[in-house]
This record gives sequence, C-alpha cells and structure tokens, in this order.
Amino acid sequence: MILVKGGRLYDSMAGVSDVLIQDGKIAAMSDNITETGSMTVINASGMIIAPGLVDMHVHFRDPGFLYKETILTGAAAAAAGGVATCCCMPNTEPAADSAGIIKYVISKAKRAPVRVLPYGAVTVGQKGEKLTDFTALKESGAVALSDDGNPIQSEEVMRGALRRARENDLIIISHCEDAELVKNYAVNEGKVSKLLGIPGRPAKAEEMMVERDTKLALEKGARLHIAHVSTAGSVEIIRKAKAAGADITAETCPQYFTLTEDEVLRQGSLARVNPPLRAEEDVAAIIEGLCDGTIDVIATDHAPHSKKEKKRPLVKAPSGMIGLETSLAVTLTSLYHTGKLSLDRIIALMSTNPARILGLDTRSPKIGAGAPDIGAGAPDIGAGAPDIDEGTPAFDVGAKELGAGALTVGAAADIVIFDPDEEWTVDAKRFKSKSQNTPFGGAKLRGKVKYTISRGKVVFRG
Repeated sequence: MILVKGGRLYDSMAGVSDVLIQDGKIAAMSDNITETGSMTVINASGMIIAPGLVDMHVHFRDPGFLYKETILTGAAAAAAGGVATCCCMPNTEPAADSAGIIKYVISKAKRAPVRVLPYGAVTVGQKGEKLTDFTALKESGAVALSDDGNPIQSEEVMRGALRRARENDLIIISHCEDAELVKNYAVNEGKVSKLLGIPGRPAKAEEMMVERDTKLALEKGARLHIAHVSTAGSVEIIRKAKAAGADITAETCPQYFTLTEDEVLRQGSLARVNPPLRAEEDVAAIIEGLCDGTIDVIATDHAPHSKKEKKRPLVKAPSGMIGLETSLAVTLTSLYHTGKLSLDRIIALMSTNPARILGLDTRSPKIGAGAPDIGAGAPDIGAGAPDIDEGTPAFDVGAKELGAGALTVGAAADIVIFDPDEEWTVDAKRFKSKSQNTPFGGAKLRGKVKYTISRGKVVFRG
C-alpha cells in the first residue's frame, strides 16, 4: 500500500487530501487517512496531486528507428514528465498498418513503466492510397487511426476512411498539411523564410486541410481529431466547425503556444518541426483557443532524432522535437503562472480530455460535438533508488479501463505529483529519452514533477 499524504488536489474546489493506493487502484481519498506500518508514505505537502497525464501524440520509433528512441526509453521519458499513458503514432518501419505490428508494439510495451498504446495507420504503408483493415487493427489493440507524418492528400481516400472509422467506432487523427504546398520546406512561410532566403510552409497549407477534413467529418458523421494545430486560421475553422455540430476535437503542443518562427534564427534545426513554428499572432490565437475550449488537448508530438541528424544544416535536418519531459513545466510556466489557465483546465487539457476522447475512461462519453468542456474552472520514499523500476509488471496495455485521466476511488492509480512552484533549468543531457532535440534546453521553468505513479507503482521519483 502507498499513502500519498498531505497533497493538494488539482481541483481548486477540493482542497487538501490524502490518497490511499492498494492493489494498483485508488482505495480511498480523504483529508486524514491514518498511517499504518504496512504503508509506504509519500509526503506530498505543498504539492499538487492530479491524474497521470495522457499524451495522445508521441513517436517512439519502434520498430525501425531504435537509435532515436525505443518504447522503453520513450516510456521512461514519459514517466519523468508525469505522463502515465502515451499513444504512439504509426510512422515506424514498417508502418503500424497491420495487426502484427500493433501486437508487436503492445508486446514490447508490457515492460514499460507507463501504459503505451498504439495507433494504427489509416492507409497501407501510410501511402495515402489503400485503406488498412480497420477492424483487424482495432481488434489487435489499436486505440485510434492516423497517417501522421504522411497527411492523407486524397479527399476520396479521406472520405472513405471517415466512413469506415465511423462503422468501427474509431477516431481518425489527422495531420493537416497540403503536401504540394509544404514539400519538405523547413520553416514557416513568413519573415524568417524571407530573411533566410528559403521557401516556407504557408499557413494556408494547414488551414485548407483543416477545412477539408472538418467538412468531411460533418458530412460523414464521423469522429475526427485535428493534430498539432499551429495557426490562427485553423483555430477559427475548428471553432466554426464545432459550432456547426461536427464531431471533432483538436490538440496543440507547447511549442505552438510558447515559441515563434524567430526561434529558428536562434536555434536552427532544433526549432525545425512540422507544422512549423509560426508568427506571434498565431501563438496568441492558439492560447485563445486553449482558453475558450476550441482546442481540447495539449499533446507533445514527442519526435526524437539523433544529435547527428539534428546537426545537419536547417534545410537537410529532420523535423521534430522532443517534449515529454518538459510539457507540464512549459505549460505551467507559460499558462498557469501567467494567469491564463487554471490548474483544473490544464489537467483537463493534458489528462482528462485526451482520456475521454480515446475512450480510456469508460465512466464518461467520448468528447465530441456538444460535449461540455472538462475542467474549465511521512519520510520521502526510495532515497537513492533508480528513477525507473526495471521490475515493472507486465500491463495489459490494450485494456480500456476505468482510470486514465481519473482521480477517483476505484480508478487505476495513475497519478502525477508535482510542485507547481519549483524552478528548474532544462538540461537535455539528463533526459531519460535517447534523444536531446529540445528547443527548451537551458530554459528556466516553474513546475516540477516529483512522482509519477502508474497502476499503483512509483515509476519516477524526481
């Protein structure tokens, strides 16, 4: 048994509470649970207790690119960032377009410190042509479908995919960029691309595809999730589509509400990401969308690359940045400590909402059109112990059970405990991830993960 003692619940109305964990689940929550000799006690005084974060957009590069990241190193990075559940995109080698690859990911994830769930590809080989077997992917354990990294260019293919996804009660996660307009360009089309004398990725390349996919989702009555929203125009399109009744949700990432295209001038390829960092007015619109509920989720799009790859010239380096170990702190620093969002709302964006979108918390209906916004409004243990317990028991990672995104009696004990005020400086050399390609290296952040508990087991001690 573990007793979390004296922490403050993330819900601003709940106050101080103790949390008792037994047999992998939350057994009791009250303001004064009596300690016994059989309990391991975590002193959470001055800290926040919240449901473990749910990151619905990560790239763990397994199979195919293990030099960048593995399922185990990615899961260790997730645990260090307070993430108890993460969902892997299918752009591996081979792509996760068959039941066999989905089962491979699930098998590898059984020894991970946190729950790792796979997404299946929408099209065979992520080539945007022939649809995969959605039924087989779902039955093998895929929790959603996406061709992220290879946006579906054909409207006909996307229409068919949305229809078949609806028939299988699956959500499609769409990377919205027009390939003809973005090609392999490295930066936003704007002042920085002009200054560097290179072509850029225009905002309209994203916005045209957001417009197309939201209209198709409305036409087909299908569920659609828009990945990594980066432009003011996309926010407005999503806002209008929701008002029209489309069953859509949307995410953004910390880089899109904290950094602008100017970061490319300072950090070069470390600031190269798809979609690209945009202009100041886009950052402001993303924040507004987070505040008014247009954007439902903050995810990381954790995309590891090797040092060698990221040292290439800007136009030749791969796009992507890692984010699992900084996402909560960056969000607290830029949105909570500036008074833009409450803790309740941040936990909704980073835990409750993604869990419900993916159906991982079976208590409640999936978030969609017309759904209310969720959450608007003893001695320390293990001194000297390793951060990750290599003996973590095998989990049924494909199970959709009460727990993800929930902090309630009876739920699986997936919990993050963090100090919202502790200041620290990002040092990528200390990351659990195999890669260090973060644009936040050296940044001073406010908010530190102290413990991550997954299925009732402490998997990270900060």
